[in-house]
Amino acid sequence: MFFPKWPLWCIFFSLCLSACGLEFIDYGSDAVICPQVFSDCTIENGLYNPEDIVDVQLEASFKLCCKPTRDCALCLVIETEVSISTDKEVEEGSHSGTDGEDDEDKRNEKSSMTVCYQHAASTLPICKKVEFTVNCTTLAHQNRNKVSMVITDVFHFSSQISVYPSKCNYQTKKLVAPSEAKVCSQELLQKYIPMCPVLTFSINPVYKENHIELQIVGNNKTHPSLCVKYEEKGHCRRLAQTTIPLYSVAPCMCIEGWDDDDPRSQRSQICPFDKAGLPLHLQHFMWKNVSVNVSLSKMSDGSTALLWNLTAPCRLDGEVSLCHKASVCKGKNNHTQKFVSVSKWKQNSKGLWERQGAYENIDETISQCVMMKISGAHQEFGPFCAVDTGRWHWTLLLVGVMLLVCLTVLMIYFLRDYVKKWAWSWRHGGFIKIGKKGHVLLLSPPDVDEAVSELVCQLGSQLCSQGFSVSVDQWCRKDQCTMGPLPWLYSQLQKLDNMGGRVLLVLTQKAIEKTEEWTLSNKGGEVRDQQQIRTPYSDLFTTSLFIIQTRKELGTAAERFILVKVDSHQKQSHSGDRRLPEVLQGLPLFLLPSQGQSLTAELTVIETDMGSREKTRTGWRMKI
Repeated sequence: MFFPKWPLWCIFFSLCLSACGLEFIDYGSDAVICPQVFSDCTIENGLYNPEDIVDVQLEASFKLCCKPTRDCALCLVIETEVSISTDKEVEEGSHSGTDGEDDEDKRNEKSSMTVCYQHAASTLPICKKVEFTVNCTTLAHQNRNKVSMVITDVFHFSSQISVYPSKCNYQTKKLVAPSEAKVCSQELLQKYIPMCPVLTFSINPVYKENHIELQIVGNNKTHPSLCVKYEEKGHCRRLAQTTIPLYSVAPCMCIEGWDDDDPRSQRSQICPFDKAGLPLHLQHFMWKNVSVNVSLSKMSDGSTALLWNLTAPCRLDGEVSLCHKASVCKGKNNHTQKFVSVSKWKQNSKGLWERQGAYENIDETISQCVMMKISGAHQEFGPFCAVDTGRWHWTLLLVGVMLLVCLTVLMIYFLRDYVKKWAWSWRHGGFIKIGKKGHVLLLSPPDVDEAVSELVCQLGSQLCSQGFSVSVDQWCRKDQCTMGPLPWLYSQLQKLDNMGGRVLLVLTQKAIEKTEEWTLSNKGGEVRDQQQIRTPYSDLFTTSLFIIQTRKELGTAAERFILVKVDSHQKQSHSGDRRLPEVLQGLPLFLLPSQGQSLTAELTVIETDMGSREKTRTGWRMKI
């Protein structure tokens, strides 16, 4: 319903709000609109009158009434149909012969009607009386007439009222005022309705080197909460601070503000670049955020389609052109598709807008590309080409092979000691496994002195810290005195059989010399002179020589025994030393401290041939 003499801004707002179910009219006080049959219409406060003779049918609704200053508030509009009986007057007029003045009085009679409304929480009604003069001559041809009433009393959001005519036995109309959220959420209304708790603020953007600082201008006591979005209907993402990076600035960017401390506060929106546009020195950031993805897809009928997906901060106008090679994509092209900013755009989870399209019946054997031309940009974007999936698969395969080769080279480099042990094991006719740390038995030389004793204990401590289970003869003197040296040694060898591991025999120069004497004096397995060895560890050292000699006859001595030579700066391999006594030749030899890492790697190599262990046990039982 458009009332007379509305200004253009009233009509504009009324059209905008009609979709929300709330119309906008230009009235600042109570008003009544009567048809031509009623003259001298007035409206005033009245009293409830159940004896009212005018028949009234009504419909009521809430609207927004605005003063010329554009301050708006809820008002009640009542549309009525008035019926007035004219039988008596017509009959008297047909039988009367009075003069013209009396006829004029009978043709124009005073009348009135009263309409009341009552709030749900009130017991007393509020009534409005409309008085008017009836032209009976015209009324005879038009019995039902419409009268519109505009009531500008104070009405609150979501209030419930009952509207009814003053005459008895008429049906009551119940009405609910629109809610605050429905009215105040309309951005066009927020600044015109004083009743809306809308945050009032403005933003003054200050351009820095890498960001824009948002200076809040307003009369608010508290700092407003802010969120930023692309396009007025986009998803708003909350701002933790009042700065925005330059790379995310776009002409369609809008900022919403509200007061977190006020639960009734409605959001207000500002789009700083919607009128003047983005400054020239920031426009390139917008185009950097434009991206296009192109791919080939099989259709249900077996044909191939070229799919393109445009992503940008703002919804854009432009066109897409199809071309067959990246080198010939410039110039005019008849295969174009246009897109507009008002349809088929969707916003993704990152807040950017996406627009999709497709070219059907594409020859996939030819490289397919697209070019983008966007309104407002001084450049073309592209070409964007579909990826050749076959070539891409071969590229992935090649990259995978190269990575595998590189990883293999790196593993060989860092595990070179382990590789050497594998090679050594292969030359000796067996297989090994790496990584398990077994038991280590560390035996001292027979001529041990304080310096050598300290080196042996230090070596045992280092092996313990590396995760080995270690037994050192110097640490087990109490067990040796209780059990005897030889039973203690055999118990340790039994432990090696169960857990796996090696025997480390520590050599010094004097120990090598005494081993040579032992070899010469015990040729053929007979002991000729035992009086030459008289140290605390002579029994253990001598017994170990017997066991080494027995295992050499079985070919398994190098799998159990390792020689460690201390206080030596010689550069030699651990594979053997021709200058050692005959009984010790062929055993792995390591020089400490220069070959400590290689010794650790050797100790991690565990034999897996269970048969050799059985042969070792049998050999011990046969020979010793």
